[in-house]
Amino acid sequence: MKTATFHRPTLIDQLTNQPIWDLIVIGGGATGLGVAIDGLSRGYKTLLLEQTDFAKGTSSRATKLVHGGVRYLAQGDIGLVREALYERGLLLKNAPHLVKNQSFIIPNYEWWGGPYYTLGMKIYDLMSGKLSLGAASHISKQETIERLGNIKQEGLHGGVVYQDGQFDDARLAINLAQTAVELGGTLLNHCAVQGILKDAQGQVAGVKAVDNETGKLYEIKAKAVVNATGIFVDEILQMDKPGTKKLVRPSQGVHIVLDKSFLPGNDAIMIPKTDDGRVLFAVPWHERVILGTTDTPLNEYSEEPKALEAEINFILRTAGRYLARAPKRSDALSVFAGLRPLAAPQDGSAKTKEISRSHKILVSDAGLITITGGKWTTYRRMGQDTVNKAISLGKLPKAESQTINLAIHGALATSDDDRRNHLYVYGSDQPALHDLIKQQPALGEKLDNTLEFLQAEVVWAARYEMARTVEDVLARRVRVLFLDAEAAIRMAPTVAALLAQELDHDYAWQQAQVAGFTKTAQNYLLQAQPTLQAA
Repeated sequence: MKTATFHRPTLIDQLTNQPIWDLIVIGGGATGLGVAIDGLSRGYKTLLLEQTDFAKGTSSRATKLVHGGVRYLAQGDIGLVREALYERGLLLKNAPHLVKNQSFIIPNYEWWGGPYYTLGMKIYDLMSGKLSLGAASHISKQETIERLGNIKQEGLHGGVVYQDGQFDDARLAINLAQTAVELGGTLLNHCAVQGILKDAQGQVAGVKAVDNETGKLYEIKAKAVVNATGIFVDEILQMDKPGTKKLVRPSQGVHIVLDKSFLPGNDAIMIPKTDDGRVLFAVPWHERVILGTTDTPLNEYSEEPKALEAEINFILRTAGRYLARAPKRSDALSVFAGLRPLAAPQDGSAKTKEISRSHKILVSDAGLITITGGKWTTYRRMGQDTVNKAISLGKLPKAESQTINLAIHGALATSDDDRRNHLYVYGSDQPALHDLIKQQPALGEKLDNTLEFLQAEVVWAARYEMARTVEDVLARRVRVLFLDAEAAIRMAPTVAALLAQELDHDYAWQQAQVAGFTKTAQNYLLQAQPTLQAA
């Protein structure tokens, strides 16, 4: 793998030397990356622009599940579930280093729970067809207790086991970005779109963008422009036509990360019905446990949403009903919030859990293509459908998508099920990472003595993964901010020093980076005593 391929000056040169692009994609989350890769797989000259970092928003803050959606099955959204289960199978095949088969147990505290949920999960499995991950089955009370060591035993009748997918969301996004660059695409993070270019007929003809690092402005022409900015789609729509009615209303989902001792086995827990009608998951992830999620409608949004006290209390209260050792605020290693871009309700309804997660593609009068909705699992299909729309509009020549069998960067020919070594996320890049340490043994030292992460990972992120800031590294390349926020704050000065050396920055830059990251990381800390806040 060549460093120059991912070197920012190289990517900037590509931006300036291309007179007109076939496709410009605005947004570097799961959806935008899916659109870019699909376009590149068909041979289109493709540029992707992301205002902050790849997967900075919703796409790094998921429950880490690649799934059909049990809740959507209960709501009768058969089409979405079937599509997502098919895409789940493709992801497991195309990115086996990041996606794995995860067993889930539904604990049954009612006599009818066993047969009811067994039947439901068998239907769920049958819908996946040849891409099934394994049949659902009922297990006894004793086996449930043995497999879920911290489960409450009083009133327990047994459990239902089913299989679904689990992954690392931001790591997949980074690998998708690498895949896109290796397919000949130009991807720039920290490069914000500030306006839409129009031709003499008033049709979309490109974008105006600014490099956030240098302040340099660019006017970039394209045959097709796709708005794939998640919760920010309305901002781009306003650039196209001021006064456009809002398309999205965000819904917040919160997760709490705990030590592995709260879920000591290999199984995840799915609680099928909570107080608000959602499901709650407890999922093993990087030798920790993720609890979540919530569904809270919001009228305002930001790049760094904060967990509300009511959401935190809901998760801890619900988990405490099922775990013998109930989690407390002081047990939280990190808490993070993400925003789902749901369709803005037209009837005043606030029941976001009832809104379909199916994606929608809209075309403005001026020809701006906007995609919204959807979920991580269906990112590939979303990309395919969006490019198909551009072709149907006559903006791009007809060509077939090649993404069904496209291996993602890092994919291994054979999957290694031993994930206790945290470097497994690098997949086929692992040998090169070890070679880097051999060349510079000091990079084999840990970033923090209490955790597993290495200094070499910071250098690797800067050279090959387009990381530009301390947050880029600690939040989305090395997932420490989401795993242990206090440890991430401790690591920040070391990461800043390593990045400064790689990216040729001075000490003042390092200080500003550490200060900025520390401020952001405070949102991921859950204080023992909550501040006064309305529930």
